[in-house]
Order: sequence, then structure tokens, then C-alpha cells
Amino acid sequence: LNKYVQCAEECVSCHPCYSGQSCDYDANPVTMSWHSMYKSSKFRHVYGKAGSREQCYEGIPITHSVHDNHFCAVNPKFLAVVTESAGGGAFLVIPLHKPGRIDPHHPKVCGHQGSVMDIRWSPFMDNIIASSSEDCTVRIWQIPDGGLRRNMTEALMILIGHSRRVGLIEWHPTCSGILLSAGYDCKILIWNLEEGVAVKMIDSHPDVILCMSFNTDGSLLATSCKDKKLRIIDPRSGKVLQEADCKSTRVNRVVFLGNLKRVLTTGVSRWNTRQIALWDQEDLSAPITEEEIDGLSGVLFPFYDADTHMLYLAGKGDGNIRYYEVSPEKPFLQFLMEFRSPAPQKGLGVMPKRGMDVSECEIFRFYKLVTLKGLVEPISMIVPRRSETYQEDIFPMTAGTESALSAAEWLSGIDRGPQLISLKEAYKRPNPAGLRASKRDRRTVKGIDLLENITPNTDKELLKMVFKQQDEIRKLKDELGEKDERIRQLELELKNLRNT
Repeated sequence: LNKYVQCAEECVSCHPCYSGQSCDYDANPVTMSWHSMYKSSKFRHVYGKAGSREQCYEGIPITHSVHDNHFCAVNPKFLAVVTESAGGGAFLVIPLHKPGRIDPHHPKVCGHQGSVMDIRWSPFMDNIIASSSEDCTVRIWQIPDGGLRRNMTEALMILIGHSRRVGLIEWHPTCSGILLSAGYDCKILIWNLEEGVAVKMIDSHPDVILCMSFNTDGSLLATSCKDKKLRIIDPRSGKVLQEADCKSTRVNRVVFLGNLKRVLTTGVSRWNTRQIALWDQEDLSAPITEEEIDGLSGVLFPFYDADTHMLYLAGKGDGNIRYYEVSPEKPFLQFLMEFRSPAPQKGLGVMPKRGMDVSECEIFRFYKLVTLKGLVEPISMIVPRRSETYQEDIFPMTAGTESALSAAEWLSGIDRGPQLISLKEAYKRPNPAGLRASKRDRRTVKGIDLLENITPNTDKELLKMVFKQQDEIRKLKDELGEKDERIRQLELELKNLRNT
């Protein structure tokens, strides 16, 4: 109440009638204008649309783990869900185009000795997925194009380095060969997948790490910890650049807001109400703004879409999803609408932007886990448009599957933004499962054999070869772009000579 009284007093004192200035109303009461603090938005009427029963995945034994995570990962090819399993951890991998009731004996990925705690698809290769477990390991798996035909127990790579269970994993946003893992040993390990070794250990957290998030180019890492502190870290050196001591609140989740140089956190206030806070990544002395959400107890998960600058908030155990528009000026967070559903959600998977249905003006898609029904339900966020043409204003250039730099380049201090693609053009999916090409399918460019004329003896060698090929292809594309630019310059010089 005191907050609203103070705001009212400030508004009154600022008005010309009370500050001794001339008032526009006295001069012309008809033309007096009141400027609203809320701006118009093209996403004002975004609505959520739950998938029909034919589009859902039924009969899935979703895990009953109480760990605060999503337990679901999705890309344009596959849906992965952590399941209940006896004698170790397992997760299902279902081809996305095969909804319906899942066979109780459907093959699983079941190589872990303990319960699976987190799964993440590679943003660069749709067949590669990473998983972490209570057995203190991180494993890299390669899923066949058509899905699993039998249980998979052999991983491409097993990463051993943590002394306690591994609760979080995170892929680097622009480098395909870098993966981060956070364990209950209060350490973050940075893995170079091209070599299969840990290249850096960050041990600046005195307690369990709850969440971690990369910025757009992967040069900064934001973490939230059980010690109620928010940290901005340089991942290559492990140095803490900024630190916020949130004594009055308990920060649970953190996410970078694209290129806005802002960080958003969700947590619990001193009055046990869920709240969100917006921070300047270069100054964590105090939040820019705070907003209380409700009095429920479930962890509030933030999802940010950098292409549309929209923020989605979904609570564990809730049935609703709130969404906001984020802007660099006041109001920083503008509430748009709320999607409501009676079924509580265990976790949510998010489809990458390249998997959206552009013809339906779909800008975001969740895959909601409903434990009580053993159901995975897609929820689409749609902008209502009558035109059937491509809506370029709501579908800007977005991150594609091409890696911007190699692991060695990133570790040496080089930063690059993601390689962007247009959703208007047909997206050509790579085929990592078909890497074992025959000799007649090999290609040599400038003396570089893309498959090195060597048949890999182990899956680990195969994965290393994949990352090396990606690096070689990227270098060739850069060289081709430089030559195209040189050709344009020479053509322009030739044209000038002819004119003279």
C-alpha cells in the first residue's frame, strides 16, 4: 500500500497543475494528451494453442524425480524424455513425426548407472544428445536417423571428472566442441569434445549450482547458487566478473536476455512469494526492476526468445504459462497474456526456432510433461495474422546449425556470434548418422580429404572426426566468401577501367 501511495504522490507532484507550471488543460482541454506507459506491441494478441490428442505423445513413464529440471529436450528431429527405470537411468528418444501412444517396450537410451538428471540436444547436430546422471558422468550419444530399434547402452563418449552427481549440462551457443557440466561437488567443468577432456574447472561456488546460462556469443556465463548469490563469470578464465548478494531473495533460475546486456532471475522473496528480477549484467549492485508473480511454491522457469524479445514464465506444478515483452527502456517487462491449462506440468521442452511452423505464424513451442497422464503435450504460441505470406517482422534471422568457431579458437579467446539463417528458405538438415561414407563418396577439396581416408575404429574417433570436419568446412566457407568479395572488387575495377 505504501508503494502505491508513494507512486501516486510522485505522479501528482510531477503534474503541471501542482508544480506551478502552465497546464495544457487550461489552454485547450480537448487536445490534452495523456501518454500511457505501455507501448503498442505486435505480440499483444499472442495466444497459446494446445495440441490435439493426435499430436500428443501418450503412455510415457515420465520420471518421478524431484530434481528441479525439465527432463525433456526436443529438436526438429526427435523428442527425448527422462523416464522411470529400474537398475539405472534411462530416457526415451521418439521421432518427432511419430506422435500417439508409445509402446511400453519402446527402446531406450539406458547406459547410465544412476538416474538421469539432465538431457540436452546439440544445437549443431540433431542426432547428438548429451546426458548427465547421478553416476557422476556425462555421456554423449548419437541417435540413428530413424530412431532407436533396440536399447542403446554404448555412448560415443563418456566424460568423467565430477566427484558427485551431475545435475546440469549446457552446450556452448556458437561452438560445437564445448560443453559445460555442473555437479553437486560445486564445480563447473568445461569439456573440449574434440579431445574428450576437461580443459577448465570453475570452483568459485561454495554451494550447489542451481542454474547456468550463456550469453549470445558464449563469452559470459551467468550462474545462480544455493548461497543466494548471482554471478557473472568469464568461463575461459573462471574469474567472477560481477556478483550480487541476494540476501532478501532466493534466486533459483537465471537467463541472459540476448543482446540487451540484461540478466533475468526468478526466485522467492522474503515473503515467500515468487518473483522475477531484471539486472544489468555490468552492474549487479541492485536490480533494475523487480516484480512479484504469485504465492505458489513451485520453481519458476524462465524461457527467453531473443528473436521476438519475449519472455515466458512457467512454474513447476503450474498449469499456466505467462509471457512478457522485454524492452531496453521503461517498462522493461510488459505483461502480455497468460496461457491456462488445468493439467500441472512436470517440465517443459522448447523447440529451436528452426523447427517452428512458419506458415501458422508460430513463434514458440513448448512440449509439456504431464506426469499423471504419462503425456507429452505440444503447446504453440501463435501470432494471429490473416495474411498467408511470410511474416518477416516476426521471423527475423535466427541461429542455424553451423558452428561459428572451433573449440581451439574459443579457448584461445576468440568470440563470434551465431551463424544466422532465414526461416523463409528451406532448412537443409545435416545427416550426422551417415558419416560413415564409402570410399566412392569421399570428396577432396584443395588436398583436404573431408573423411581423411581413415575409417574410425571407435565411436570416440568418429565424434572427433565430425568436429574436425565441421571446422574444415567452416574454414573453406570463409575462404570462399573472401574470394567472392575479391571477385566483386575486381569486377568493379574492370568496370571503372572500361568507363574511363
